[in-house]
Amino acid sequence: MAQQLGPRFAKLWTASTTSALGSGLATIAAPLYVAAHTKSPLIVSATTGVAWLPWLLFALPGGVLVDRVDRQRLMVIIDWTRVGTMGILATALLTGWSSIALLDAVLFVINTGEVVFRSASQTMTPALVPRASLERANGWLVGGTMVMQQMIAGPLGGFLFVVSACVPFFVNAGTYAASAVLVGMIAGTYRASRPSAGDPGGSGHAVTVRAELAEGFRWLARQRVLRTMAVLIGLLNLTLVAATAVLVLVVRERLHLGAVGYGALFTCLAVGAVLGSACGGWLIRKVTPTWTIRVGLLVEAGFHLVLATTHSEYFAGFAFFVFGIHGALWTIVANSLRQRLTPPEMLGRVASTGLFIAAGGNCFGALLGGVVATQFGLTAPYWVGFVVAVLVSASTWRVFNRAAVAEAYAEPALSRV
Repeated sequence: MAQQLGPRFAKLWTASTTSALGSGLATIAAPLYVAAHTKSPLIVSATTGVAWLPWLLFALPGGVLVDRVDRQRLMVIIDWTRVGTMGILATALLTGWSSIALLDAVLFVINTGEVVFRSASQTMTPALVPRASLERANGWLVGGTMVMQQMIAGPLGGFLFVVSACVPFFVNAGTYAASAVLVGMIAGTYRASRPSAGDPGGSGHAVTVRAELAEGFRWLARQRVLRTMAVLIGLLNLTLVAATAVLVLVVRERLHLGAVGYGALFTCLAVGAVLGSACGGWLIRKVTPTWTIRVGLLVEAGFHLVLATTHSEYFAGFAFFVFGIHGALWTIVANSLRQRLTPPEMLGRVASTGLFIAAGGNCFGALLGGVVATQFGLTAPYWVGFVVAVLVSASTWRVFNRAAVAEAYAEPALSRV
């Protein structure tokens, strides 16, 4: 149980899973609202693009902020800000004054907070659990998020949207409030211990934001495994988000499913993710991180291929299930590698640099999906994703060899390179 990792981690885990429920409801409801008002793939995908744009704009400065302030207090402030913002959208929907433009604006604000919140949460985890328990802790975080965000929120979000479009967003505001209270209850201070300004190897408080960003980027650039993982995820996110940005239209026109069926696909994804996170620590040790990453590359290609060719909701559901297992295992490996290798005073910047690269893929992928689907048909983004996944697999296969990954796991996060 999460409690076995300590009461402080248990509070963080509970806050994370509670917030994930509300975020999942909004994630399902937002494209359903847009699709109910337009059939344009470009407009539908643009909403996804707006939601991902803050990750591109604010990931890097957000990482500097996380390394400068108390991370716990920062997370609480962000949560209460999101309560108010989501409450405005829900009220507008209730009173009939909402629009796609307002929805996009709120998603932009909410995800601006999520950028910094995610970095802060990831940097708190190593301070709450022993280093040897990082895989287990990350597995619990991934599993809890997936259960709430997709296993429960998937079908529930579709059902609540049918009841009333405003309900999923009201619930989301409530979960942000619960998260703020829970995070605020975690005992301790979580400001990073940083080298003094006189330390030639330290960053110092007087150093500019630009210099600190450059320091984090240079550190990541010198770590071959982490650098390759970051770039790889950015490229795969480009095609994955391009595909999922028009998924609501594919589900409706090719699989002939409604709002509840759309949410049910994400339940399949969540079931796989829960299975992957539940046995992730054990499975990664048995299979090795090397083969966890390599098999995941093949799963990425297969996922796109299935969705490009199938008209069966059952095959699509199975593809989402397998992809969920892969996504959970990859998240555990990637987060654990970064937390093990990165000096504590640089965790925020290194994590945010990875988020920035991933966000670039997400943001441009959302727009790419709409453009490609408009020009070449709804399945075109999936064919593009299949080709890119195959090329990425071939070009990065040797980077994640046993020796390189084993050395990364054995290396203590004590020195800079």
